[in-house]
Amino acid sequence: MTTDAKIKSVNPSAYAFRPAVRADLPMLRRWLRTPEVLRWWGDAEEQEALLREDFAEPAMVMRVVSFDGRPFAYAQDYEVHAWPQTHFAHLPQGARAIDSFIGVPDMIGCGHGATFLRLLAERLLTQGTPMVAIDPDRNNIRARRAYARAGFREGTVVDAEAGPTILMLFEG
Repeated sequence: MTTDAKIKSVNPSAYAFRPAVRADLPMLRRWLRTPEVLRWWGDAEEQEALLREDFAEPAMVMRVVSFDGRPFAYAQDYEVHAWPQTHFAHLPQGARAIDSFIGVPDMIGCGHGATFLRLLAERLLTQGTPMVAIDPDRNNIRARRAYARAGFREGTVVDAEAGPTILMLFEG
């Protein structure tokens, strides 16, 4: 079965989003140390420190994503102008950016990323967000494909603080 067929056969109601809480830090710490997350998010200790800080940041919405009751991913979103980044500057007021990762290795490559990101982006649009942005590393082909399957439209290469990224937009 192809990944696209797997996505179509998955029941969207099997996914749940709940607020991340400090008690999730041991799980998030484990996830940050998995090979795929290390590859694209970088130093696990630095990322853990940033997550700890974000718990006190009201502009950051932090979520744990579950499938059939099993937590497997992390997603955060924020208004793009809350943390000014040049590649987001032209986006409309109220647009939101998503950062995410799948922390359970056996859930990668099964269509879960595309499915939960589409569900999250649709939810944000329903709540009044005019546009949702995501900015994967230019070389993260797996993520770019998942985001495209989720409905994000791939734009141009932009120079971000972390290096060249692809700005991808979801508008419904």
